[in-house]
Amino acid sequence: MIRQILTFIGVGLTLASAQAQQSKAPSYPLITHDPYFSIWSNTDQLNQSATTHWTGAEQALSGLIQVDGKTYRFMGHTDKIYKSILAAADEKTYQFSFTETAPKEDWNTPDFDASAWKSGAAPFGDLWAQAGTEWKSKRLWAIRSFQLNDRIPEVMYLKINHDDQVEVYLNGLQILSKKGFTAGKYLYVPIKGAALKSLKKGKNVLAIHIENTGGGQWLDAGLVTDDPANNGKIAQAVQTNRMIKATQTDYSFKCGGVDLNLTFTSPLLMNDLELISRPVSYLSYRVRSNDKKKHQVKVFFSASSDLAVNTPNQEIEATSVKLPGLAVLKAGTTTQPVLQKTGDNVRIDWGYVYVAVPQSQKSSQFIAAASTSPALFQSGSKSVNADKAKAEKASGINKVKGTKYALNTVLDFGEVNQTTKQQFVMLAYEDLESVQYFGKNLKAWWTNDGKRTFGDLLQQAANEYPQIIAKCNAFDAQMYAAAVQSGGEKYAGLCVIAYRQAISAHKLVKSPKGELLFMSKENYSNGSIHTVDITYPSTPLFLAYNPELVKGLLNGIFEYSESGRWKKPYPAHDLGTYPVANGQTYGEDMPVEESGNMIIATAATVKAEGNAAYAKKHWSTLSTWAEYLSKEGFDPGNQLCTDDFAGHLNRNANLSVKAIVALGAYGWMAQELGETETAAKYTHMAKEMAKKWAELADDGDHYSLAFGQKGTWSQKYNLVWDKLLNLGLFTKTVYDKEVKYYLGKQNKYGLPLDSRKSYTKSDWVLWTSVLADNRSDFDAFIDPIYLYAIETPSRSPISDWHETKDAVRQNFTARSVVGGYFIKLLESQWNKHKEGNTKTKK
Repeated sequence: MIRQILTFIGVGLTLASAQAQQSKAPSYPLITHDPYFSIWSNTDQLNQSATTHWTGAEQALSGLIQVDGKTYRFMGHTDKIYKSILAAADEKTYQFSFTETAPKEDWNTPDFDASAWKSGAAPFGDLWAQAGTEWKSKRLWAIRSFQLNDRIPEVMYLKINHDDQVEVYLNGLQILSKKGFTAGKYLYVPIKGAALKSLKKGKNVLAIHIENTGGGQWLDAGLVTDDPANNGKIAQAVQTNRMIKATQTDYSFKCGGVDLNLTFTSPLLMNDLELISRPVSYLSYRVRSNDKKKHQVKVFFSASSDLAVNTPNQEIEATSVKLPGLAVLKAGTTTQPVLQKTGDNVRIDWGYVYVAVPQSQKSSQFIAAASTSPALFQSGSKSVNADKAKAEKASGINKVKGTKYALNTVLDFGEVNQTTKQQFVMLAYEDLESVQYFGKNLKAWWTNDGKRTFGDLLQQAANEYPQIIAKCNAFDAQMYAAAVQSGGEKYAGLCVIAYRQAISAHKLVKSPKGELLFMSKENYSNGSIHTVDITYPSTPLFLAYNPELVKGLLNGIFEYSESGRWKKPYPAHDLGTYPVANGQTYGEDMPVEESGNMIIATAATVKAEGNAAYAKKHWSTLSTWAEYLSKEGFDPGNQLCTDDFAGHLNRNANLSVKAIVALGAYGWMAQELGETETAAKYTHMAKEMAKKWAELADDGDHYSLAFGQKGTWSQKYNLVWDKLLNLGLFTKTVYDKEVKYYLGKQNKYGLPLDSRKSYTKSDWVLWTSVLADNRSDFDAFIDPIYLYAIETPSRSPISDWHETKDAVRQNFTARSVVGGYFIKLLESQWNKHKEGNTKTKK
């Protein structure tokens, strides 16, 4: 049965691949489900680097293939493996003696008495980054005494992760003096000469002086030596193709006489809320002979236990699990601090990562130290784990505790000829509790009642594999074709890059009232949850494919105001810091920004659904916000807008546009609800404001950045909703004048946000492009952004904030706002619907 299913899928993939898709991106989505379960490859070759969480922290997925006994690496890095002599904090906790006051000159010698110094757990640094000991001062001196009882290695390296300037001494002899920092990674420095010879049996001393010159601060250090047993030569598979689709990323390799195809599928199909909430991805492997000969083939897949920790030094327990029809391994921290960490650069350290395969496939699984796993595969070892002393066996269940383990699966394809053979692996994450919402912990949508077990989910996901892959193939082709039709191939390529990133920056849950909550995380901008000005730019994607998800983006903010918890006459900025949504934590309100965002997003939902029921449900709250905008929105005071990185701005002309469009949208919704008097009042108000706006913002051949600031300009991207909602507030002259002016201001990698800086926001550029009334002008905006996407040197999930002169990301990454790229596709959908209605009426 499995063979028939996989053959069917292979045919489906061939058909789906017949249409070109996107082949280049700043980073490649592999596993994409929510802000915590999100793994990417940051190099064009899958075997060129370690896979990472979107934050950049290593979460290694590795892949080897054995063809007639020869091993090739097709996924993951080939960095040198070391054996620890003095473990750093990524392996286990240890103590430093330290002082933040300048010590005596002999502080770095072996006989120095540091008994009066403080003692603290490594690493030193910022607590938000999960340091063992907080370090805030400018300078730090640290000493680590250690015993060597075995034979002294002939080769030794200092393993260090530091931020910033550092000096390191071994037994009083300097082994490193380095400026700068290691960008969160470990540096391996050879120890030679007298310093190496100074090592002796018994007591030795590692002494470090570090200086913080600005930004973050960090210190962790240990000693390692070579590990020949686990550095066997592995050939590199030759990557022959790479393709990104909406829900899948596909790679092809030549491995000697065998071709390998590997597809990562995260089935984020928005018409199926249960499926979009299901944290299960598929890795589909297909092998065939490329030389007309027969070959013996095995494939090795390894998932690091680091997928289940925030920092690598956290202890995990890994175990095998018995489930009917499946072979399963899982791992999670021993402490399980559920929902205890909040913030931006944070990974999940509660719940469990799972690797599962159908028992009908010929496969085996084992748990081992990550460093030894490849060697065990090459040798054909069936060892459950390499450290026998830590292994437990009870009723056939294998357990191990420690750090840096790997969950390994070997797929045995047996004899392979020119007929394709296929198998799949499931990688999944059970988070137990997903978010906290006004004091109540909420589970993921798929198990919001808490009755379905994760084992049930894994079995269902395995059984539904062929149908899900077929649905993904169909959707990927359909979405790409629709994007090409609406905006061309480069535009479609941007949509493909954005699709999984936009969705997986959210968590889908059900509120205590039974409402859908689609909780965003403000990735790499401040870590807020349910941010309104992150919702606003992301809505086009969700409006195009499921307006229920837009309601899920808005419901929490409505609840915050309507419950009385938030008492101001405009919406909150956020509901907290992810994953805790107990109330706004951002330090400053954005009154006009968030009022406009909520009203416009509600109006867009009404349009997408074809009825005003959602607006009616929240009409009192919408009316309060509209009343606020009627008084404060037209000529905004000195406040922040969504582009808060640019700072405060008084009399912001684009923010005024947002208020005017929101008032017009409110008037339109009033008309839809039969509130004719209110509709007339606000529609007239908005139109009069639009006329006055054109006068106040006029700066000759364009409109200014702010009222009264001649010689300035900015993108008026908020105008797009006047066009999409057919409000008719601003004249065509406004659109045409701005578009013509923008086209003369472009740089190589896009149109700057405004006249203050040369950086831009790519989501806003795509909104601005929709203001153009012809394809040529539209393409002129899109082409530089596409060039940015394929040429940026910043290898991370695409940033919506980049420099237009050199394509370098400014900070943001992996944010949901790239859902805004779908605005042209949304416009096309709505125009087709309008044309269809017109034909029906005729």
